[in-house]
Amino acid sequence: MKLLATYIVSLFFLFSNSSIAQNINDLKDINAQIWTNFSKSFKTLDYKLFESLCSDDLIRVNKDIKSIKTKEAYLNGYKNRWENASLKQTISFRFLERFSKNGIASERGIYKFTRDLNTGNEKSYYGKFHVILKKEGNLWKILIDYDSTENESINETHYHDAFALDDFEKY
Repeated sequence: MKLLATYIVSLFFLFSNSSIAQNINDLKDINAQIWTNFSKSFKTLDYKLFESLCSDDLIRVNKDIKSIKTKEAYLNGYKNRWENASLKQTISFRFLERFSKNGIASERGIYKFTRDLNTGNEKSYYGKFHVILKKEGNLWKILIDYDSTENESINETHYHDAFALDDFEKY
């Protein structure tokens, strides 16, 4: 009986650690495939790179303006804005929650969007986001992208209180 209990406990730890390792591997892949390229597309105004991150079934929700858009409508806004090659901007992300299972991931966090870099007009904006990602083939894609500034209450402190992109110990 003691041997059976030891065996069951060992299996529990084996499968728990396997699940945790899988989640961390997924998060590393998501960082490389989604978040690194998302930030790069904003900095370089690369509409095609940004588009490649989105599922064909993308749903975009912006709570602040009570907007729900499909992929085409959402991406057309970026395509038009990013034609201005003089635009200088960055976006970065920190996280409150991240997990994945069976090719689907949920990630909530805080973004920092900065415009007019290195000018007297430089300004940063903050908000909360929640994305649902799904694996399409071997690539992660954004399926649902929701954000809100929470009535402009999200700020630099919230951003820094969230976890860094590569802080996997929290998950």
